Amino acid sequence: MRYERKRSFDRIFKKLNYGEQVTIVEAIDKLLSFYESGIKSEGLGLKHLKDDLWEIRTSIRNRILFSIYGDLISFLLLGNHEIKKFLRSY
Repeated sequence: MRYERKRSFDRIFKKLNYGEQVTIVEAIDKLLSFYESGIKSEGLGLKHLKDDLWEIRTSIRNRILFSIYGDLISFLLLGNHEIKKFLRSY
């Protein structure tokens, strides 16, 4: 499984404090581990939104939006309101 981070994701990620960044990296690690092993870790909060769009929870407020094309996971956005706006235009 391959993965990439889009500029929109990186832009938001860089604005977060260190603690939030660590939480996000841990959530991404859990997701990648799930796709490699097939075992879903507790608290991942994986949810299919539509078509090829998925989200995972990093906290009560924050989500990571990603898409899956074949063996490529693309991390698109990070946040709450940003994701809702993105989904309306997608």
